[in-house]
Amino acid sequence: MKIKALKITVVTCLSLLMFNCTKEEKQKQFTVAEYEAAAKHMDRSLYSLVHNQVSGSSFVGENSVLYATTNKDGKRFVLVNADSKTKEDAFNHQKLADVLSKELDKEIKANELPIYGVSMSNDLKSINFSANREQYIYNLSDNSISKKTSNTKGASRNEHVSPNGKLAAYIDNYNLWIRDLETNKKTQITFDGKEDYGYATNNAGWIKSDGAVLKWSPNSDKIATFQQDARGVGMMYLTSTNVGHPKLEAWKHPLPGDEKIFTIERVIIHLGNKPKTVRLKMKPDFQRGTTTDHIADWDNTLLDAQWNKDGTKFAFVSGSRDHKIAHLQIADANSGQVASIHKKEVDTYYESGVNAENWKVLFDSNEFIWYSEKSNWGHIYLYDLNTKELKNQITSGNWLVKQVKHIDEKNRQIYFSAGGKEEGNPYHNYYYKVNFDGTSLTNLTPSKGTHSVTFSDDYSMLIDTYSTTTTPPVSVLRNGNGEKIMDLETADISELKANNWQEPIEFSVKARDEKTDLYGLMFLPSNYDESKKYPVLNYIYPGPQSGSVGYYGFRPVWRDFQAVAELGFVVVAVDAMGTPMRSKSFHDAYYGNMGDNGLPDNITAIKQLAKKYKGMDIERVGIWGHSGGGFASTRAVFAYPDFYDVAVSGAGNHDNRNYEADWGEKWQGLLVEGTLEGKTDGTTNYDNQANQLIAKDLKGKLLITHGTMDNNVPPSNTMLVVEALIRANKDFDMILFPNKRHGYGDMTNYMTRKRWDYFVTHLLNAKPAEGFKLK
Repeated sequence: MKIKALKITVVTCLSLLMFNCTKEEKQKQFTVAEYEAAAKHMDRSLYSLVHNQVSGSSFVGENSVLYATTNKDGKRFVLVNADSKTKEDAFNHQKLADVLSKELDKEIKANELPIYGVSMSNDLKSINFSANREQYIYNLSDNSISKKTSNTKGASRNEHVSPNGKLAAYIDNYNLWIRDLETNKKTQITFDGKEDYGYATNNAGWIKSDGAVLKWSPNSDKIATFQQDARGVGMMYLTSTNVGHPKLEAWKHPLPGDEKIFTIERVIIHLGNKPKTVRLKMKPDFQRGTTTDHIADWDNTLLDAQWNKDGTKFAFVSGSRDHKIAHLQIADANSGQVASIHKKEVDTYYESGVNAENWKVLFDSNEFIWYSEKSNWGHIYLYDLNTKELKNQITSGNWLVKQVKHIDEKNRQIYFSAGGKEEGNPYHNYYYKVNFDGTSLTNLTPSKGTHSVTFSDDYSMLIDTYSTTTTPPVSVLRNGNGEKIMDLETADISELKANNWQEPIEFSVKARDEKTDLYGLMFLPSNYDESKKYPVLNYIYPGPQSGSVGYYGFRPVWRDFQAVAELGFVVVAVDAMGTPMRSKSFHDAYYGNMGDNGLPDNITAIKQLAKKYKGMDIERVGIWGHSGGGFASTRAVFAYPDFYDVAVSGAGNHDNRNYEADWGEKWQGLLVEGTLEGKTDGTTNYDNQANQLIAKDLKGKLLITHGTMDNNVPPSNTMLVVEALIRANKDFDMILFPNKRHGYGDMTNYMTRKRWDYFVTHLLNAKPAEGFKLK
């Protein structure tokens, strides 16, 4: 019996060995050609295959529109007459090509004019444009061209140019200076700035620059700015990888729970022969904004700040450290006295709009407009500036105002963008106007889709361009009431389709609560066969300041979603609860628990989609994301290891106690230590978002990546997770990018290919293409 059993065991083992060898032999090997075919779906040149779009549009005179468009024959500039409803070439393209060829001493083709920044004079007799870094005027009557000359010198990227175009403000040795752009004369205007206590300092911890943060007065004679107090604020450190001594990068970077964080002391600087600094009579402000976790716009303009017309009054909004209090105040520019106007506190965090400030002081009529989500939806309200009392609610309903675009104080009308009011996808962007008293709400862009608009100076006309995820852009000219005057262009995507472009599938499913509608996009392989099984890849960016999709207009390329789908996957991206552009309760879904990351909604969405699309194999699910998406994708395989099998995590903020204070304290709340019988028990309210605390629960495959000089999400975030995984004796993979920042720079394509390889290996059980290099 023993001998017989032994023989059976040996045979069985040999059989298993032969089976495994056979299985290994049958394992698919991807070819370079297959990877290249997939990569074509993320080629940026696909954008050039969308023809007949309107670009660079502007209004000319009282009834004309100038725009550019590109068709299969090349680029042309079109002039529209709104009265006659006609279109024609804005000028003779061949004649301009001829004179420009002589000017630039090279052949210029009429259908490839290398000009930009094109505008036309109101009398329709000349056009202005830039070419070869020079500005030109082209006279249409005599076909002559001349360079535009200017006495002013250009400003550098770190200089802030005044409204009159004559002065530029900049920082030198922690103080503010002014440079006359005509004479180049430099004048120091503050004198007590010093290290860690400088003027107009642009440092929010996660982002910093040498540009000056300030707000010029309309008449260019004053500057509103601040002196940033970083004294005692903790440091962040990065070290380079090189032969020899590494270079140290160190800067002030406050973290949640720090006793000392950035504060700002607001000042108004009067220019002139003897510059004078007026310090506002108020306590230092926390460095907080109502739309972002910074107080500087992309061009370094001071946010949440507004001058009156003559520069005597300066309005601003202060925020509490936890973002729960927003305080509108007005300062006297001469005395520095500050008056309290409106102060509101909310339970979670206050925002004044979707990526835009919707509050506005109307100095001429002694009123102010305030944005509030107190009804669970973002709306605007009109207040009396003298009494501080509410006059009336301007907008209302189960939809939200996104951005106030224009306030017509004379006609008492407000122009704004909004979402959710029209039937269909609530993320579609529409434009409206409404009277101050809330009457005559008018949809100026009634066609279904996501709209972008260019208004004429008097708002009597608008160029409306709209699209959906599957419908290419259509541009029309409308009057001030939204009525169509004429069609301008309808984009042609026939050439795009001829290059195997695949439509994304826009879907709506129910959220975790089985009631709330969620929206997202799905991408199927072009050869999708429902009788086959395809692993699912979940792209995630959890927000909370944005979502995984957010934009539901037309795009020829959605990241690499279709490209990676072509390798044999179904790709899903969901705008989960906890992301913006919906109700306040929707956005607040995981306030105080950032570890949620919207993952329960992603899971339920994938399960619902799989019931309809039978080819989806939800027994094999991968997930990936970068930054907040790196945080979320890692969380997925830790918190939901029975659903997510594979994760690729890029530059994740895995524990927001190691990320900038403003971010964590806005979405997670102020750091509070746990107590047990009056003593600290070692826990905090941040434990529910710390990935390293549940790293022991990893079951599947995890690839972690990070740039070693990432000054947005410092790599210490990832090292916390790495240490926890090692201590838990968990296997994982990691790629570090030496000396690279948050986006990996020139190694981004390498990372994309490695992600493809990782999913191919661990979800398809196939061999990646050997020798493929993503260009």
